[in-house]
Amino acid sequence: MSFRDNRFFRPLLWPTVMTLAALPVLIGLGVWQVERLAWKEALIERIETRVHGEPQPLPAPGTWESFDVADAEYERVTLSGHFLNRELHHFTQAPGGAAGYGIVSPLEVAEGAVVMVDRGFVPVELKDAHGDLPEGEVSFTGTLRAAQHRGWFDGPDDTAKNVWMIRDPAIMGAGLEGVTVAPFIVEAEAGSFAGEWPKPKGTRIDIPNNHLDYALTWFGLAVVLVGVYLAYHKSNGRIGRKRK
Repeated sequence: MSFRDNRFFRPLLWPTVMTLAALPVLIGLGVWQVERLAWKEALIERIETRVHGEPQPLPAPGTWESFDVADAEYERVTLSGHFLNRELHHFTQAPGGAAGYGIVSPLEVAEGAVVMVDRGFVPVELKDAHGDLPEGEVSFTGTLRAAQHRGWFDGPDDTAKNVWMIRDPAIMGAGLEGVTVAPFIVEAEAGSFAGEWPKPKGTRIDIPNNHLDYALTWFGLAVVLVGVYLAYHKSNGRIGRKRK
């Protein structure tokens, strides 16, 4: 009597090995993106709470050396002082996409202690004609922001033309002698200063959150992999019972 293999599914060795190796990776990446999604949503919620929360006192200059900027970013702060006679022009865009400059000025908040303040946006044509620097003692509220790091697509600063491509207080304040520069920027809120320009842009929470799309992509690839695996076996007659 002859024996026939009547199993419904007869897996091939190497396709099975490769699928079993790849499938946990795809599922693991999908699970990781779901975890990242929960973390990112919590982060955005925390930032939203800070941006609309009650303003806090500016961190004291004595704490700046060990101050955790990342932990405090997006908090509203109140500050007082007088502006030094200097402006730096940070190349940026308005919320609508128009090119222009953020006007950054050093504010002395205590003797020998300076905070770089982004007073607002001006169009390109107003780079050098946007009004006078506020004089005397000023008090206002702004949003604490971390320094920007230079990316692949950020060009070099043109100090001769007073054009800065990133907002880094350490770099912008390097020419200020005899003062300590805060390790953060403060973005002034609307209405902080008189005059139409510079115009505070308001703090933009520009944090991408594509983790759900990524998770669905990885899980989708896992499903496709299983489908291809089964289709390959079916096309090779490895699925379905053999008739006697």
